[in-house]
Amino acid sequence: MRYSDKENINILCAVLLGHGVNHVVVCPGSRNAPIVHNFNECPPMNCYPVTDERSAGFFALGMAEQLEKPVAVCVTSGTALLDLAPAVAEARHRHLPLIVISADRPMAHIGQQMGQTIDQPGALSRWTLADVNLVEPHDELTRWHCNRMANEALLAARRGGPVHINVPYDEPLFNFTVPELPNERIISRLPAHVDIDNLASHLAPAIHAERPMLVIGQMTQGCVPNEVIKNLSPCFAVLAEALGASGGGVPYDEVLPLVEANADFKPDCVIYMGGTLVSKRLKAYLRQLEGVPMIEVSEDGEIHDTFGHLSQVVTCHPTDALQALVKLVEGVKEAKPFAQRWNHALDKAKRYFDALRPDFSQMLAVKLALQSVQESELPYILHFANSQPVRLANLFSRWHVRCNRGVNGIEGTVSAAAGCAAVVGDRVLCVTGDLSFFYDQNALWNKNLGGNLRILLLNNGGGGIFAGLKGLEASPARDNMIAGGHATHAQGCCDQHGVEYRAAHGSEDLYKGISWLVQDDSDRPRLLEVVTTVERDRRVWQQAIESSTI
Repeated sequence: MRYSDKENINILCAVLLGHGVNHVVVCPGSRNAPIVHNFNECPPMNCYPVTDERSAGFFALGMAEQLEKPVAVCVTSGTALLDLAPAVAEARHRHLPLIVISADRPMAHIGQQMGQTIDQPGALSRWTLADVNLVEPHDELTRWHCNRMANEALLAARRGGPVHINVPYDEPLFNFTVPELPNERIISRLPAHVDIDNLASHLAPAIHAERPMLVIGQMTQGCVPNEVIKNLSPCFAVLAEALGASGGGVPYDEVLPLVEANADFKPDCVIYMGGTLVSKRLKAYLRQLEGVPMIEVSEDGEIHDTFGHLSQVVTCHPTDALQALVKLVEGVKEAKPFAQRWNHALDKAKRYFDALRPDFSQMLAVKLALQSVQESELPYILHFANSQPVRLANLFSRWHVRCNRGVNGIEGTVSAAAGCAAVVGDRVLCVTGDLSFFYDQNALWNKNLGGNLRILLLNNGGGGIFAGLKGLEASPARDNMIAGGHATHAQGCCDQHGVEYRAAHGSEDLYKGISWLVQDDSDRPRLLEVVTTVERDRRVWQQAIESSTI
């Protein structure tokens, strides 16, 4: 038994078998011959040769309807793929799981007057639930991508409908030298369950694990109450950012470098829920954990293989999954040592940053602003910009933080905060860096603004976060061209749009300015501009981290 030497073909074949697909209709051709060869070599695979592709598509549909499971049809390159269009359209309207597999030439050959070449990726996308292009892998990243896309397509087919998997590869085509198929990761997806008991049964493996970790990404305010985290903490190491938890996040980004080499802190099961994570360090750490099962709670059932080791998707709202986990924890009599170790380290870090008194800097400005919000009797909604502001929020915020974190862009921070302020009676505090603010300064050119909008502008003359990117200091283009260095200030913009303005150039100005910004009443928006330098902010940040007693 020998398989093709094309790695993308072998990955696809192994993933098909892992998802229980063992019926395939094969059409003649040279470009798809390596795929057909593999299918014929696999004992579990049942192959049905059909010459006419138009007929082959409906032949596969008849099988899929009868078997009530996905069936594949494999064609060569060129217009053979288009001949499947009627069957694919029928499958979409009848919700039948048809898997179209098309062989293809490398993208570099398309449009170069090569035989049997058309632009195949997406050719049937008007009717398919998923379209993936499995290019030949050349490293671990592209191999992971190939595996993930194959899993995504097959999970989509199980929703009831056609999917298209395009497989391009170069010549030679007929090297059959691989002795066995690879042991490929198979991602499973559990359908939606509204019953908490059912959810609990699916999430029970995390409770039975010795070292379970719960990672909480961005979620809407109120989804993760403080009480829920308190109830789960005896069993789970709960790593939540300020963008997810109602009570703010924990500074785990600063704890990770101290514990990531310690096996006692390594999880043996990870549950992930919510949207984007700010922490690159946590993502990199979890990506290194080979063999650790990772479960994603996804409201829409889509695959987000953030850490590269996703094993299962549970389709439900995160609040339902949290209720199920709390119910499971109720039956646990003793706290897990793993959770205790993490909780001790996180609590120590939290106390350190709560007590920290940094020098005049962006760090001090954010800390004082959040402290003033805590002391204020007025309810506040917090909006933070991407880059350094949201990272400071994760250090100091003990409340939920909103952020345009979906794409992580710098645009729209002030506009989003202004829109929020226009429809709530609460105060809205927007904390933004200079590039984000000046990019979005037209947010102040808006007649809907009122006195409940407060803006803390952190202006250090450019994108300060670039100063921390190792290696970039060697580029003479860093400060002016890459980091957007400037000498712009906000007073003129504020005067033009009727926004009350103050500036802080030192600690005394800052203390007074924060009180004016957060505590005092006004019928107009207010903006406090904290003027620092990139060098100062970087030095204060490093001092805070290096002097940590975590």
